[in-house]
Amino acid sequence: MLSPIHLSGSFFAIDFSKAFDSIRHYQLLAKLSCLSIPDEVYNWVEHFFSGQYHSTIFHGEMSAFASISASVVQGSALGPASYVITAANLQPRHTGNVIIKYADDTYLVVPASNDDTCAEELKHIQAWANDNNLRMNVAKSKEIILKPRSATAKSLQLPPPFPNIEHVSKLTAPLHSTPLTGRAIKPQRQGHIGGPIAQP
Repeated sequence: MLSPIHLSGSFFAIDFSKAFDSIRHYQLLAKLSCLSIPDEVYNWVEHFFSGQYHSTIFHGEMSAFASISASVVQGSALGPASYVITAANLQPRHTGNVIIKYADDTYLVVPASNDDTCAEELKHIQAWANDNNLRMNVAKSKEIILKPRSATAKSLQLPPPFPNIEHVSKLTAPLHSTPLTGRAIKPQRQGHIGGPIAQP
């Protein structure tokens, strides 16, 4: 549940291309080693990701085996957890801003009072993605500007849309993956994020 201060401002839905396929095993294991988990669990995960190879058969000819140093199987039990561990150190740069993560879905919430920090926060996310072998897909990322539906809403100073990221008037997330209230995000009388929201 977001506090009232986050009901006006910019909400970014960040897309990372092929996120599960891009996780480097050595970076995942390095982050896993920092967690307070039994050695047996760490060793089991390390063993799971070691010694993996792939080859391609085309017209009856098989290529040489190549080692797999990145990628986790999205449908496996370790898939979502591996991404969560990888993304655990992605945190906002400025107080008041929030980064919400659910599996490979990432959302940046910047209240109207912090609208001048949007560019720095997005640049920070891009730099983090580069360091973690992920690619931020600007073409599929979206921004929606929100304000509360209340008597005082008309007096709010809303930030302008951020350039290079598509500005949308409606943003719908699957019910099972919406990290805010478990409901689809549909402004203009249809959805809620901790309270009624609507665009100006």
